[in-house]
Amino acid sequence: MNQNSYDTVVVGGGIAGLTATVYLARAGQKVLLIEKNRELGGLVNSFSRNGFHFDAGVRALEDAGIILPMLKDLSIELEVVKSPVSLGVENEVLHIENLESLYEYKHLLKKLYPDNGDEINEVIKTIRKIMKYMDVLYGIENPLFKDLKRDTSFIFRKLLPWFPRFLLTIGKINRMQIPVDDYLNSVVTNPSLRDIIAQHFFKNTPTFFALSYFSLYLDYFYPKGGVGKLADALHEKIVALGGEIKSGTIVNRVIPDEKIVEDEKGNSYRYVNLIWAADLKTLYNISETENLPAETRIRFEDAKAKMRDNKGGESVFTLFLQVDEPLESFGKISRAHFFYTPSKQGLGEKHRKELYDLLHNFANTSKEQVYNWLDGFLSLNTFEISIPGLRDENLVPPGKTGLIISFLAEYELFRKIEKAGWLDEFITEIEYRVITIISESIFPMLKKNVIGSFSFSPLSIQKRTGSSGGAIVGWEFQKEMPVINKIQIADRSVFTPLPSIYQAGQWAYSPAGVPMSILTGKMAANRILKIK
Repeated sequence: MNQNSYDTVVVGGGIAGLTATVYLARAGQKVLLIEKNRELGGLVNSFSRNGFHFDAGVRALEDAGIILPMLKDLSIELEVVKSPVSLGVENEVLHIENLESLYEYKHLLKKLYPDNGDEINEVIKTIRKIMKYMDVLYGIENPLFKDLKRDTSFIFRKLLPWFPRFLLTIGKINRMQIPVDDYLNSVVTNPSLRDIIAQHFFKNTPTFFALSYFSLYLDYFYPKGGVGKLADALHEKIVALGGEIKSGTIVNRVIPDEKIVEDEKGNSYRYVNLIWAADLKTLYNISETENLPAETRIRFEDAKAKMRDNKGGESVFTLFLQVDEPLESFGKISRAHFFYTPSKQGLGEKHRKELYDLLHNFANTSKEQVYNWLDGFLSLNTFEISIPGLRDENLVPPGKTGLIISFLAEYELFRKIEKAGWLDEFITEIEYRVITIISESIFPMLKKNVIGSFSFSPLSIQKRTGSSGGAIVGWEFQKEMPVINKIQIADRSVFTPLPSIYQAGQWAYSPAGVPMSILTGKMAANRILKIK
């Protein structure tokens, strides 16, 4: 059995693990990053097939005062372009350009739902209020990525004037943590209107997090070459700084009292500190704690129970299409990032009660019943459509277009169908239905011009990323969550009950995304380096 010793071992090569590793390497630590897949980046990853380049998870990035300052701090140059967003319902399409687009969105909703004008005004007023909070929240470069000892002008000109406004805003944000469905139920009487506003958000998404997206749409950017270029840049920097990376390696034992992690081949790695930037349930399942002090074991078992009793956030189904049609055809209809709903009716109970009933009576449910449910679910859903070539024409062959079409999907449904033995058939039927729906509504050119297609299901995501239940954003929103989920105490999110073991990434904080994954990675590295 081989054994090597490191100052820090980082497990999980997603964006949080990459961030932690690069900062530890820059500080001169002997650091090892272990990743289960051959490629790094997790959901921040791009790949190519037959000359078409696709993004595997995240479709675009939002800076949030974090990503660009981090790149600057690390002296990483990354060529980026704006990633404009369109919203569409039936034949109505709105291109989001600036703040005025919010009021165009109001007029679009009133055109679709003319009897609910006052309620729409109230929702738009709330969104505008949240946008002002976002301007404060991300109004300066995050100080974690600044050299405050040298940059005193930043402290006095930006940080100190901003901080009181930040504290005041955080108080207002904390009062908007009720689920967005509950908020909309209190101000909107039309269930279809409620669905159109919120059905593409995760179940029980807090109101602030959900309705802040209009602000985030204005912040989206895209690295030339695909979102995976961000992970590639961090990978290259780690290597340049002398950090070690071991990909294609699965960690299956953590022995905290000996400060050892072990992989599936029996190789062990001794650490002074460990950062776990992978699936948190896995950490709690593979850690051997019998030789730790009783008080530590109790805290560990309490945390493990909370992990066990909570689900990961919802997953997605993603369809990748290779289309024999020029980019211009699609660009005349939408921007590169497009949230589209083919019917103003809304999902109603298709994604909640009807799906719940189907899952809990699956043994007595026929294929025909599942497909009947699927027809309604897809025809009324909201799709996130990404067209990489509209941001970088080098990502597709000349005269062709690549599309990525996603929608929220329930992992448990796919797991039950897999056990029943007809998963491949089900996936084929989903692909056919999605192409048909999008062809018969917003992109008629798809119908006869798809020359290649493949898809990722929630099961694919779980297998690739290791996230429990194929979750793409940490934990399902519940009243009591097993991790920190308030921005003002985000620095506490990196602690675990285990000695010298820290956590980082989407699973260490919820709600989460790329900026928070980067932030927790940096905070975990700072704790080890004793930087406050």
